[in-house]
Amino acid sequence: MSFAGRSLLAVLLAAGTLTAAASAAPQDYHPAFHPEQLKRVSQDKPNAVLVLGTPHLSGLPEAFRPDLLVPLLDRLAAWHPTAIATEDLSGLQCDSLRRHPSRYRSTVEDYCSDPTSAGRATGLDVPAANAEAERLLSVWPAAPSPAQRRHLAAVFLAAGEPGSALVQWLRLPPAERHAGDGLDAALDKLRTRRNETDLISAPLAARLGLERLWSVDDHSADSDDPSVDQKAYAAAITRAWDNPDTHARDAQDKRLHAGLAQSDGLLAIYRAYNQPEAAMRVWRSDFGAALNEPSPQGFGRGYVGYWETRNLRMVSNIRDVLGRYPGTRLLAIVGASHKGYYEAYLDMMQDVQLADTEAVLR
Repeated sequence: MSFAGRSLLAVLLAAGTLTAAASAAPQDYHPAFHPEQLKRVSQDKPNAVLVLGTPHLSGLPEAFRPDLLVPLLDRLAAWHPTAIATEDLSGLQCDSLRRHPSRYRSTVEDYCSDPTSAGRATGLDVPAANAEAERLLSVWPAAPSPAQRRHLAAVFLAAGEPGSALVQWLRLPPAERHAGDGLDAALDKLRTRRNETDLISAPLAARLGLERLWSVDDHSADSDDPSVDQKAYAAAITRAWDNPDTHARDAQDKRLHAGLAQSDGLLAIYRAYNQPEAAMRVWRSDFGAALNEPSPQGFGRGYVGYWETRNLRMVSNIRDVLGRYPGTRLLAIVGASHKGYYEAYLDMMQDVQLADTEAVLR
């Protein structure tokens, strides 16, 4: 081959290499398909979702009292939800996670109720109890007897769904709240636990005449990975969180907590946490900051990847409920850091209409 031919070949090869490299580089590409712009036309019975961002009640100051929730509960009841989704792991997911202790041991310990006692009392394992709960609800009478409610509560406990068991317990007349019909213990202890499911979701469901809650949390992206330096991971994320937006959030919480004991003090917290600008404030202080942390292991990117995965799966659980029961008005109660992701992902769904939480809380 002549020098000129070799030169031309080199140029062509270089051009091909550059083209391949360019095609492999990230592109500023955005799809032409936008499902959020293709909402269903019919408005007769839309799937409506109200996302309530909440503080975790267990983390509030000692001034917190359950009666402070009354103004919030009144406003949520006035929206008339027909289903309530909670930030709890379902019994079925917990049953699955228990089968993989090398990855999920700490997740099960932290987030899963123990259905062993209820399983012995009913003779049902978790999958069988979930199937039995669905069967019972499919033929549920308009006016069930106290014995039927106690039995369904027992089945829900065996299914790993204590929140739904509490709904049945609260729907019983006080004199009928006792063990029996497969229920091996009273459930009054659940009524006093300081969390959103037991103090907000279950009482609200009972007040509205609902029969159950929907556990939509997801921790399947968790991992007890021994290869990850947990101390270094925690240190990197903590450094990322040390920023002006985090300090501003902390200062806001301090002001809001100072007024907690007032009659509308807790409602003021919910109004602040559900303002439209709150989601970006959370992102700047937390996930956006983590994306920019400089650890060579990419701890921040891993953290955000986990967070997005978890929220996508939580929202898919909500969408599944809406698909099974079209025309549902669903109240989703979730930690405030999830709210922005919930609403962004739900808004992409073609058969979902979001409700304005600010308007409900006025």
